[in-house]
Amino acid sequence: MQTNTVIIGLQWGDEGKGKIVDILCEDYQRVVRYQGGHNAGHTLIMDGKKFVLRLIPSGIFREHIKCLLGQGVVIQPTALQEEIEELKSHGVDLDGRLGISPACHLILPYHIALDQAREAAKGGKAIGTTGRGIGPCYEDKVGRRGIRTADLAHPDILKDKCVQIAKYHQVQLAAFGLELPMTADELFDYLNSFAEMILPRLCDVPIDLMQVHAAGGAVLFEGAQGCLLDINIGTYPFVTSSSTTAASASIGSGVGPAFLHEVIGIVKAYTTRVGAGIFPTELKDDTGRKLQELGHELGSVTGRERRCGWLDCVALRRAIISNSVETFVLTKVDVLDSFEDILICDAYDIDGEIMTIAPTDTALLERAKPIYTTIKGWQTDTTALKTFSELPENLKNYISILEEKLGVPALSISVGPDRNQIIEMPDDFIIIDEEDSAQTYS
Repeated sequence: MQTNTVIIGLQWGDEGKGKIVDILCEDYQRVVRYQGGHNAGHTLIMDGKKFVLRLIPSGIFREHIKCLLGQGVVIQPTALQEEIEELKSHGVDLDGRLGISPACHLILPYHIALDQAREAAKGGKAIGTTGRGIGPCYEDKVGRRGIRTADLAHPDILKDKCVQIAKYHQVQLAAFGLELPMTADELFDYLNSFAEMILPRLCDVPIDLMQVHAAGGAVLFEGAQGCLLDINIGTYPFVTSSSTTAASASIGSGVGPAFLHEVIGIVKAYTTRVGAGIFPTELKDDTGRKLQELGHELGSVTGRERRCGWLDCVALRRAIISNSVETFVLTKVDVLDSFEDILICDAYDIDGEIMTIAPTDTALLERAKPIYTTIKGWQTDTTALKTFSELPENLKNYISILEEKLGVPALSISVGPDRNQIIEMPDDFIIIDEEDSAQTYS
């Protein structure tokens, strides 16, 4: 039997999960999205050409792979249709290669209107959602009033659900002085217009995965957002509306936890965050702006600027614990190529107490003062390097220090956006030299 693998972003998203899934999935037969919606974009660059996937898994560019949307995913039908058409326009064959769980919930125009109204009403205290209706859709799912993809096959059931959910959201939107964006009948017609696209693709995801694995195949699980946005362990309430940890790969796909064999974490060489929320290592200075500029830190879906800061090992340790991470891939290393000194947050000072693992109490996190380790930069262009032996010594030292601080080994490093800009780590790599490092308060 081959190994089934979960790919998990260990920060606040935008770690480069899409690229790593695309690279690793060559040895897999299925790639499964297990949570989230079209609010998170996974960017892939192949031969200089950029693709942004929002719902469809990043394995879609490998012709031998079937991509699946598990039951934990919420689908905005128009967004899915646009993504399918965009891929087709680039010559990507989706026939028989995209499966959708009958239990996926559908994002309705009501959800989008409510999401945007709530954010606007919060003013300066807005969470910073993408306004795409993700949260309200999950609310209806948990409230047992949502509409699922399977309902499109049963017009009588769908019509009744449209009436009931319209009544509910009419009250919700009225609280903000808004009317329904469409009537129950219009909603029914709207959803029916997507039946031809969705129904032929419905797939019993867990059965499909079990059959593939029984035949000797392997499955790669891909989440949408980074785990620090998880509804349970994230910086609540500035989190997403679903669980983004590795354990959700089981719940969101429908297979049992024993089906998951390994977890690979993706770590950006510095830290970014989109929207509001606690960010202990954020740099609101020229260094932060330099990271933003060099890293082209704009949201792939929203276009919003990402806040930037130094790498935070305190938060990463919490993420590693919560996801049973066994190894990690370090991405966007090249963004640090020109820095003379590189800082890594190794601990927090919270009211005089030194903490090396981030607390989940956001009131404590708001008072966290990062304690940094300073490491000499390599000041060398790494984007054209192909092998580990070519890496500058200071970069090797940076990787080894990071491995030591996190307690897990690096699998590979990414030195650019293209799928070919990846360097594998040797199995016998051990080099730690912190002699010239210094710890300072910031």
